[in-house]
Amino acid sequence: CGARRIDNQIGLEPTLADYLATMVDVFREVRRVLRPDGTCWLNIGDSYAGGGGYYPDAPSNQPDAAKARNAPGAQINGARIAGQRSLHGLKPKDLMMVPARLAIALQDDGWWLRSDIIWAKKAPMPESVTDRPTSAHEHIFLLTKAPRYFYDADAVAEAVETINWKPATGQNNNDSAVTLRHDGARHGGGQLGNPSTRNQRNVWTLGPEPFPEAHFATFPTEIPRRAIKAG
Repeated sequence: CGARRIDNQIGLEPTLADYLATMVDVFREVRRVLRPDGTCWLNIGDSYAGGGGYYPDAPSNQPDAAKARNAPGAQINGARIAGQRSLHGLKPKDLMMVPARLAIALQDDGWWLRSDIIWAKKAPMPESVTDRPTSAHEHIFLLTKAPRYFYDADAVAEAVETINWKPATGQNNNDSAVTLRHDGARHGGGQLGNPSTRNQRNVWTLGPEPFPEAHFATFPTEIPRRAIKAG
């Protein structure tokens, strides 16, 4: 992405394992200061090993500048990661599965992983690839520090397009939104009587928004809006 390198910048670790360890340390501090009934929402994309023009098998007799340009490497969120051959045995062009690896590492460190939300992008970044589909999604992980926490499902309930309501039985074939209080109890909040809403799904199809500043990695404000309203 052409970003200026800064010492100790997250994403410039020498290996994928080092990057994951750094992220675990960061979110260990997040968990420390998070309220017992709070939620943490993590948006993260994936990367390919050997991406960004780095070729692990470059001949060793190239000039120094060319060897540096073609040195083994991979990218995490646009930042080059050196030592591609040692990245969990990943091969050039392998999908690195960074979100999955990080989610498991955070689980192992004590987080509860409550949901893997897919942000489906209406207008993804173009990719000049012809041997695989263009990447058009990222992951949003809902993390908590305890099995019981506050989650206001009513606040982020979705409108339903088709309703299959049975007045005789009072049952709604669509999922009705419920609120999970900080003690883990469920209550309907009146939604059972309103068949026009359903519990929020874990696929969010969102488009880009205009942004006047010089920033190339913005995401829709709808993502934090939903996280804040639910949490």
